[in-house]
Amino acid sequence: MSAHDPISRRHLLGQAIGAAAAVSLSGCPGPALPPVTPPVPKPQVQKPAVSPNDEIGVGIIGCGRRNGQLVIGKGGQGKPPDHARIVAVADVNMFRAQQWARNYRAKAYQDYRALLDDKNVDVVIYATPEHWHYLPCIHACQAGKHMYGEQPLGHTILEGRRMIQAVRKYQRVFQTGEQQRSHPAARKAVELIRNGRIGKIERIIGYNYPSPYECNFQAQPIPAGLDWDTWCGPNPVVPYHTDLYLPRVPYDREPPYYTPSAEQYAVGPGWMSFRPYSGGELLNWGCHGLSMVHWVLDMDHSGPVEIWVEPEEKLPEIVYDVPDGRDRGDAACAHPIIHYRYANDVVLSLTSIDPRVGGGATFIGEKGRITILRDGYECDPVGLDEDPLPPDAQRAYESDNHMENFFECVVSGNDPIMSVEAGHSVAALCHLGNIARWLGRRLNWDPEKEIFPGDEEANQYLDVPKRKPYELPTEV
Repeated sequence: MSAHDPISRRHLLGQAIGAAAAVSLSGCPGPALPPVTPPVPKPQVQKPAVSPNDEIGVGIIGCGRRNGQLVIGKGGQGKPPDHARIVAVADVNMFRAQQWARNYRAKAYQDYRALLDDKNVDVVIYATPEHWHYLPCIHACQAGKHMYGEQPLGHTILEGRRMIQAVRKYQRVFQTGEQQRSHPAARKAVELIRNGRIGKIERIIGYNYPSPYECNFQAQPIPAGLDWDTWCGPNPVVPYHTDLYLPRVPYDREPPYYTPSAEQYAVGPGWMSFRPYSGGELLNWGCHGLSMVHWVLDMDHSGPVEIWVEPEEKLPEIVYDVPDGRDRGDAACAHPIIHYRYANDVVLSLTSIDPRVGGGATFIGEKGRITILRDGYECDPVGLDEDPLPPDAQRAYESDNHMENFFECVVSGNDPIMSVEAGHSVAALCHLGNIARWLGRRLNWDPEKEIFPGDEEANQYLDVPKRKPYELPTEV
């Protein structure tokens, strides 16, 4: 954004939340994150429309492979519009940040709080490890930035709830990166099911996503420019290892960024499989497929009332002492099988072993079944979708481009298709499955209060311990 932009330009992008909300996030000494600032009065402002041709300054938090895909439209979510310009980037790995900065002629920061203080940044796109979602979101809201945040929304159920509170308090636009909601075929399947094409839903079959396991790798030298202590964030600081630092292996960054040789020869499986950094494939992949379940059931503001596992036994303790592929851990941690029951008595069972179902689910009704897949759907019997829906049919939110939908909502002030509440409901569903596996028993859940009524043991899993100064605030 140039210095000669008129003052109304800043106001129109939602920066007029006032000095009280525009907190300084970069003035604290050292790399460690300070506690979230005290709450401020809710600003009484409207979200006026802006010209879609106005330049929007984009800040990138996390200069790894996933954000490399997001900014070029790889992965099915679309890319930022031409009038959105990357003006600042941040990563705890300064080598990566400087690579990006050179490519986009942008400012490079190692501390994302400095990026949030940058007045040229209007929106933030973050793709960070799962345990690093909640604080960038809360801080970005306080700094007056709109956000496109990678899924899962939060690393815990309580983190997700705080993120909702921040987005709503500071009146920000937030899009959760579950781009399948913006696939036309998925939307058509949802509308067919919602309008009774398979009759009353009797049950739903989802994929059997693995839960996370643990690692205890030997120390490797920390790469130059990487702030490993901050990467560990709220978790205890453990020895650096490439096969923990990377999300998945093989790890190939998008051009023009090259992958260091140590990363090229990594074995895996990466942080996406390990507690306490991730909820495993149940969160990483399950948030996409199970998003279809909550879309069909209209559960974006609710959830199941009962969760259980079969057999009633706890998840096995799997620890990787040396790097290896995912097969051993995923196979062991895909048991026991997870089931959910909703208040309408629909039961969702994660029993499928068909990887295609991982991108959706099979909805079984009185008149047939529809299976939503990653890039389409299948009907049984064939032809269930041939007759068009009537003019008065119930329609779903229409978006054919996930990133474009986000930027349109930055202009209009409307909620995007995968709002912060929708992202939370799906992430919470996945977290509940992990909790049931960790405890190995039946759980009752109150989706309104977001507690396990009368179950002190289970309620301890609503959040995880966090080291100072990365605590989750009680107020935002």
